[in-house]
Amino acid sequence: MLMIPENNPRKDWKEITMNDYFLDSNIIIDFLLKRPKSIKILESISINNMPSTSPVCIAEVQLGVKKGEEDKTNQFLDSLIIYDLTKDIANLTGKFIRECKEIGKTLNLIDTLIASTCIINDLILVTYNIKHYFIKDLRLFDTDKIS
Repeated sequence: MLMIPENNPRKDWKEITMNDYFLDSNIIIDFLLKRPKSIKILESISINNMPSTSPVCIAEVQLGVKKGEEDKTNQFLDSLIIYDLTKDIANLTGKFIRECKEIGKTLNLIDTLIASTCIINDLILVTYNIKHYFIKDLRLFDTDKIS
């Protein structure tokens, strides 16, 4: 069960017991650019679920914000549940990167932090970059089902 942070605008939702979705930065960016597929994805997952993200994704989004887009971007980001990075997430990230290195695979640090956040918090990752995420216990939203 997830408790909604006090700063979340949907304060009337005190507890959530359904699947929750974690938005990767590429989904957020496409949504802010009003690309139809991302709008449909967010509409489909937001009906009964609270979308979320992390400070890592927020930083990636903020890197590309153009002058005049700050308010719109921040308003949307403020509507999401934010999962902070924790020691458990950091430890799991290190473990995944080490294990992959031992078998000759390379994991990107940011992608692995995102995957670890989803696994620790039992979230479904919504991303267009499915090929970046080959971690066994990670649940992924199939964005190809949305046209």
